[in-house]
Amino acid sequence: MDSQHSIKRKLSAAGAIITLGIVFGDLGTSPLYVMKAIISGLGVTLNAENIIGSISCIIWTLTLQTTVKYVIITMRADNKGEGGIFSLYALIRKRRKSVYVLAIIGGAALLADGIITPSITVVSAIEGLRMVHPDVNVVPIALVIITVLFFVQQFGTDALGKSFGPIMFVWFIALGLLGLGHISEFPSVLQAFNPIAGLRLLFFHPGGFLLLGAIFLCTTGAEALYSDLGHCGYNNIRISWIFVKVNLILNYLGQGAWIITHKTTLTPDTNPFFTIMPHWFLIPGLILATAAAIIASQALISGSYTIISEGIHLNFWPKVKIKYPTRIKGQMYIPSVNWILYIACMGAILLFKESSKMEAAYGLSITITMLMTTLLMTFYLYAKKIGSAYILVFLSSYIIIEGSFLVSNLHKFVNGGWFTIMMASFIFTIMYSWYKARSIKKAYLKFDKISDYSDVLKDLHNDHSIPKFSTNLVYLTRADYPTDIEAKIMYSIINKQPKRADLYWFFHVDIVDEPHTLEYKLEHIIPFVLVRVDFKIGFKVEPRINLYFKQILEDLMQKHEIDIISHYPSLRKYGILGDFKYIITDRVQNYDFDFSPIDQFIMQIHNLVKRVAITNVKAYGLDTSNVTIEKVPLMVDPPTKVRPTRIN
Repeated sequence: MDSQHSIKRKLSAAGAIITLGIVFGDLGTSPLYVMKAIISGLGVTLNAENIIGSISCIIWTLTLQTTVKYVIITMRADNKGEGGIFSLYALIRKRRKSVYVLAIIGGAALLADGIITPSITVVSAIEGLRMVHPDVNVVPIALVIITVLFFVQQFGTDALGKSFGPIMFVWFIALGLLGLGHISEFPSVLQAFNPIAGLRLLFFHPGGFLLLGAIFLCTTGAEALYSDLGHCGYNNIRISWIFVKVNLILNYLGQGAWIITHKTTLTPDTNPFFTIMPHWFLIPGLILATAAAIIASQALISGSYTIISEGIHLNFWPKVKIKYPTRIKGQMYIPSVNWILYIACMGAILLFKESSKMEAAYGLSITITMLMTTLLMTFYLYAKKIGSAYILVFLSSYIIIEGSFLVSNLHKFVNGGWFTIMMASFIFTIMYSWYKARSIKKAYLKFDKISDYSDVLKDLHNDHSIPKFSTNLVYLTRADYPTDIEAKIMYSIINKQPKRADLYWFFHVDIVDEPHTLEYKLEHIIPFVLVRVDFKIGFKVEPRINLYFKQILEDLMQKHEIDIISHYPSLRKYGILGDFKYIITDRVQNYDFDFSPIDQFIMQIHNLVKRVAITNVKAYGLDTSNVTIEKVPLMVDPPTKVRPTRIN
């Protein structure tokens, strides 16, 4: 682990400030639009009691949802220091394989939230310009900012990212001071700390329950706390959250006090976040808000890269090109994801145009993610043998809380919620089909015992009447046990075209649940004929098999374990290494065999998505000049339903 990554995770003042820039962008920019959404939701029923009740709901939502569920409970479910819904799934999938559906639903909804978050955050910040120029068109400005933001991703955000923490520190201080300056205008707003005020709003105010849809916006970034656990560490997030929460609550209280004392002058376009700013601070405040919005957007974009990279290793997403533009550990760039997000964000801005209209699309999908996290956490707590009473309290409490948020958000569906649900459904379809297609193909994967082919391989190895295909012939195998091998590989070596080699290599790549594992085991299956190498690679490690194999060969040469000098006499006397050839077998559906209708539909989606995915050659970092891709039938010996009858 590099030094900078260690600084981020180690509890320190520097680590806490860095955490502010990585983790709290979404939560930290929620004051830009939450109270505006509440004003719109209250309408003509806006009064001191309802505003205090709304702020009470915000305070206790931040407490129960963010502090208790995520900071205290969920973040302790770390996978070797890594967090997020896919890391949580990785912790329990060996015991509960069927929960993959929950992980896919949650991951798809989280990615959909990553589309709308940059849009609403940037537009909300730019709308503050209307305090200076009421007729300004915010759409072109927002489109330019979003375009620049996505364009610079390919170059890495190392230099820019160093300023994120200090900027967000100033942002949160500004939030707290702005709110604190207005609380004295209506000190009774402090009654919001009493949960009774919030309950009174929800149960006795007409439409109060539906107001939860607006209130929920204050905690939409809570899932990011867990997802960014691996970047910052539990202690830094916990300490930083205290600072963040205090300033958020102060700002909400200040906005509430201002709303109550100016309720007669409010208009539908009033955004109390900007109106509570002193006139002299308006321009600096707009600049600071825009910077915070960009940082929040950057966090969601980087988070989307992380989700997709984990999804690839968990077989939830097709293999796509991943770049590492900087030397910082974990910082990546996925071109396909970047430009898909960019197009979707541009579409959202052009479709909704106003942050008030985006509020309807915001929150619905992330509620689903939170529910899935709750269910997965329940399985995790059960696996950890936590007392049944505690598990029941946890599950029932958050099913009620998040279920209430989901129901209240459902009324947004027609007004814009359909957008994120549509995006989440599209992503879910890809994830589910890709995962199930592998399961379907795996069901038809036939394994044979290597011992059955031992003599054949030895004789083929020594049969000089067959032209040598390669000195070293390498196959990637899915067989988990060294004693087994896929029938398709033996079909390729023996039947498709007899391939004589001096040494056969079988590589098995196992993507393990421990995120940063990088190990290998080497076994001589048939001495001087067949060698098997088992790689154990963590789901956060780049699987650069070609590079790792070269390093293994260096170790073998130093130990004189295997003779890898060329066997051609003219080359061997100069100590030149033998040549290597990789064979990648691609199983394709037999023309004389059909899946069931449902499986066939899934395979059709899989094949369609596969066209935009990269091959195993690129995914595993193999040398393309030494790779041959062979198509072999999915079933070497498919069952026959009919046979032709011979006639004389």
